[in-house]
Amino acid sequence: MSPLSRPSRFRRIGLCVATGALAAVTAAAPALAADPQPVDQRGEAAVSAPAPDELSASALQREHEARQEAQTQNQAKPQAPKRTYKGRVIASPYLLLRDKPTRSSKVVGSVKYGTIVKIFCKTTGDNVDGNNRWYLLTDGTWAWGSARYIENIGAAPRFC
Repeated sequence: MSPLSRPSRFRRIGLCVATGALAAVTAAAPALAADPQPVDQRGEAAVSAPAPDELSASALQREHEARQEAQTQNQAKPQAPKRTYKGRVIASPYLLLRDKPTRSSKVVGSVKYGTIVKIFCKTTGDNVDGNNRWYLLTDGTWAWGSARYIENIGAAPRFC
């Protein structure tokens, strides 16, 4: 293979940077648009799992707060009512809360058995006893809890 046909190291780095920038712009665009399809009609197979870096609880909290601030500035537009999701902790004696939806991430708190928690959204993560769903809880601190140990009250949460 001639040296001209092989991609240079700088060319590969540039391609990686461009791909990352395109992915960031693409990821930000759907966050600004409203989802026209109801949650119940979305196919779970069509949802791709985001990278763990994008799922830090603090990053999702900042994004949520930014959206709320933008909505308060646009009060002239009628808003659809927000749907709240709830669940009951069934882990005994308590459920460990983590900063990312992985079993190896940092523990940031715990919730006692039987506590009713508010759920912001769900995503896929590490498998816990055959269940790979994780819920982002919004009670006091934004943290992830394994859906294996949270029983839904009402409708299942939307995907993040």
